Amino acid sequence: MVDVTTDPFESMLHENRHFPPSPEFVAQANASLELYAQAQGDRMAFWDEQAGRLHWDKRWTTTLDWSGAPFAKWFVDGRINVAVNCVDRHVADGFGDQVAIHFEGEPGDTRAITYQQLQDEVCQAANALAALGVVAGDRVAIYLPMIPEAVIAMLACARLGAPHSVVFGGFSAEALRSRIDDAAAKVVITADGGYRRGSAFPLKPAVDEAVAAAPTVEHVLVVRRTGGDVVWTDKDVWWHEAVGGASTTHDPEFFDSEHPLFILYTSGTTGKPKGILHTTGGYLTQAAYTHHMVFDHKPGADVYWCTADVGWITGHSYIVYGPLANRATQVMYEGTPDTPHKGRWWEIVEKYRVTILYTAPTAIRTFAKWGREFPGQFDLTSLRLLGSVGEPINPAAWMWYRSVIGGDNCPIVDTWWQTETGAIMISPLPGVTHTKPGSAMDPLPGISAKVVDDDGNQIERSEAGYLILDEPWPAMLRGIWGDDERYVEQYWSRWPQVYFAGDGAKYDREGHIWLLGRVDDVMNVSGHRISTAEVESALVSHAAVAEAAVVGANDDTTGQAIVAFVILRENADISPDTVENIRSHVGTEIGSIAKPKRVMVVKELPKTRSGKIMRRLLRDVAENRDLGDTSTLADPAVMALISSGLATATDTD
Repeated sequence: MVDVTTDPFESMLHENRHFPPSPEFVAQANASLELYAQAQGDRMAFWDEQAGRLHWDKRWTTTLDWSGAPFAKWFVDGRINVAVNCVDRHVADGFGDQVAIHFEGEPGDTRAITYQQLQDEVCQAANALAALGVVAGDRVAIYLPMIPEAVIAMLACARLGAPHSVVFGGFSAEALRSRIDDAAAKVVITADGGYRRGSAFPLKPAVDEAVAAAPTVEHVLVVRRTGGDVVWTDKDVWWHEAVGGASTTHDPEFFDSEHPLFILYTSGTTGKPKGILHTTGGYLTQAAYTHHMVFDHKPGADVYWCTADVGWITGHSYIVYGPLANRATQVMYEGTPDTPHKGRWWEIVEKYRVTILYTAPTAIRTFAKWGREFPGQFDLTSLRLLGSVGEPINPAAWMWYRSVIGGDNCPIVDTWWQTETGAIMISPLPGVTHTKPGSAMDPLPGISAKVVDDDGNQIERSEAGYLILDEPWPAMLRGIWGDDERYVEQYWSRWPQVYFAGDGAKYDREGHIWLLGRVDDVMNVSGHRISTAEVESALVSHAAVAEAAVVGANDDTTGQAIVAFVILRENADISPDTVENIRSHVGTEIGSIAKPKRVMVVKELPKTRSGKIMRRLLRDVAENRDLGDTSTLADPAVMALISSGLATATDTD
């Protein structure tokens, strides 16, 4: 473990700015400082209270059973139905006319779905799935674009007690097949296609290819979205016929709190897919609690928009389950931020008067690169809270987000969590926290997260180490589907009964947490451990740099050399002098050892559809190797662009 008080290369940029909540925000905030004391005083009673915000058919007898650690049981013996909590109870309470989903299709088609309409369609979908032979415990694979039927399908599965496995619509037929096989899915729900970047794209052909080699699949339920031609097989059923013709009445069954809710496969892995298993009561409790507190959500007053895809955990927890459990009115958008123009998102914010926006640092940096003139064309004054998710956000992007999108008037909640954690774990609490640009700040009330050294001991302030969770939490994964041994080895083997998140982190001088990225994204240069996030943060703090990615490439002299790929702002001069100035800037911000050996100016970076930069492909370029698997890239052509069109590179010994 490196002490960053003497080794500056382990620290993030020094950030001393604080932004307290306004008195007006504090006065109306859902959260209060007392939440921390309440959770610390009696953590189980605290979680009991959060679970009590839901409707249970039978109350639990024990809050937590950790006797089989690391396999947890939360709200033992409780019985609950997720769909009832997300839909039926709101209708029963008289809110059937409230809009649940404002759907905006990329071509411009719209739907406003009320809670009553959502209940009707979820019941119809549940009845249609039951007619296809789906019963509690059967697995259903969902492979859909960002359309309301994705939400309806997930809720219908939850209503039946059939665990769903949502597969992102950008994955290949082989990736889909491997996930179908691993879960032994009985039914696949898909569409003829969807819309992206101004044109229709097909989905059904990938399903046909995957299902042909998947013996467990009995039926394929197909949504007609684009009207494109599809090949029809004897397993195929049209959604509009099976669901549209079904009854809008369905009597729900209540399930044990530990009944499986969904399996979600982590992306970017090699070999056998890793199916993260989440169960029902604990997951919904924490998803609803965090959505309520972290986003300061007010049912019926706020218009909430999470820009993620339902194929990722963010879409599960903060488009479907958390918001709907809290009776949110939310926006769901099918397309890309620059179709048909670069102001599309801000046009939507203005149109629906969005009050809460939750998006990724990658998107924020992209907008900053495009310039403030695009959001400046629209009225964003409805926004009152901004959120960030997916990776550490650098201070420069945080400040741009606050200033340009939030008008210097919106709290920013920079959230840390994972597919495995199920819900937000570390975040500012709006109305309570004095935020700092780039820091996720502190564990939420009820959560125990620490930064430790190699021996598992909590480290001092201004030191870097490993982020761990040393107390179980309600939304925690319950295992890897079908592979308990892998679950224990992957997450619980480094320190006994301690969950290792796989991320590096540090405490700043005030004791707040800064995420440093994955520990496998740490470079070792001449014996110095330098995080990619740290160097990237320094790069994008340069006035000419819009976005950056850093990798460590093998080097005979230093072990690894830092290679930076940067996208310049549109008005920046592409010249060797500019590049050398960028290198020097990193040396000034962090130290000479952190100066990139090479800086490559590129037009794009390789990213997955969820916005994560695929550094392993950049490492292939930096080390002049053949490219590895590019199947999960949002735009496979980007690697050819990078490899053949490098505008500028400096190589300094």
